[in-house]
Amino acid sequence: MNSKVDLSVIIIISETQKYDDIYSLHQIYKDSIDSAGMPYEMIYVTDGESANVLQDLLSLSKSEDNMKIVKLGKWFGFATALNAGFENANGKYILSLPSYQQINSIDIPNIINSLRTDVDMVIARRVRSLDTGINQFQTKIFHRMVKKLTGVEFNDLGCKVRAFKREVLETIYIYGDQFRFLPLLAQNHGFTVSEVIVTQLKSDSEKRVYSLGHYLQRFVDFISIFFLLRFTKKPLRFFGFPGLVLFISGALLGLYLIFERIALDVPLASRPILLASLFLIVFGVQLFAIGLVAEIIIFTHSKESKDYIIEKVINSKSEVDHQSIEID
Repeated sequence: MNSKVDLSVIIIISETQKYDDIYSLHQIYKDSIDSAGMPYEMIYVTDGESANVLQDLLSLSKSEDNMKIVKLGKWFGFATALNAGFENANGKYILSLPSYQQINSIDIPNIINSLRTDVDMVIARRVRSLDTGINQFQTKIFHRMVKKLTGVEFNDLGCKVRAFKREVLETIYIYGDQFRFLPLLAQNHGFTVSEVIVTQLKSDSEKRVYSLGHYLQRFVDFISIFFLLRFTKKPLRFFGFPGLVLFISGALLGLYLIFERIALDVPLASRPILLASLFLIVFGVQLFAIGLVAEIIIFTHSKESKDYIIEKVINSKSEVDHQSIEID
């Protein structure tokens, strides 16, 4: 293994995703990366039960001196597999590639070379003209919801072809399905993220219709990323405001019932609205308390968590020429 590498290429092969023939896929990626003219290593991460794939990789590694294989004990998901690959990466640049061809391989060198500029992360943006109508519709709805909830606009968060500087994953730890939203998290931390237009392959344009459970999971992901981007450092605003609204609503309703009882002699017994008032008060107090406890936890650990990066530090001159100012 060459210890002097600038680029670490991580290819994740998961039991839950399709993958191309390992030998042909490796050769296609290798030829493309070679043309970028950068010393590199290729890291294959097997996520889940994939005995046949592992045997192919072991056979392939005998003829490659810049290749690593990372085998996970079971299926953990794409984000965990990426972290495992990153832990074994030596390059200052990281390139993630899918286990099947999403884009034309001739576009990969352009993505790699984009990192040599001031950009911290590059994501491939496929021209989706080959997609079916339902695929294009789902893609538009997904990205419109992302923009609506986060205020950040990207056009192809589903593409797994991404390149980023090492500092991105050193700063941001992703888990679950957060790899899809890594550009949002990176930009939220102050990293510069750009999109590079690439050519989509026909093999990536098959019709995709998912189960209801899949769409519900994506909706939960939206809520998760919305909270992470907007309220990680201020949970009291997320829980406290609705809790306060519920408490005030219940209190006002309770005061009205007390007024009716005292002034209008309306009995409180057998009135469901009294239970509704008590429920609003109790639930409002609980929500506010959750936000307050979360705020205290964030405050006590704020020094340990860093959600920003310093782009540069500009020092002033050590010696300053003082000019005399003539006053008329």
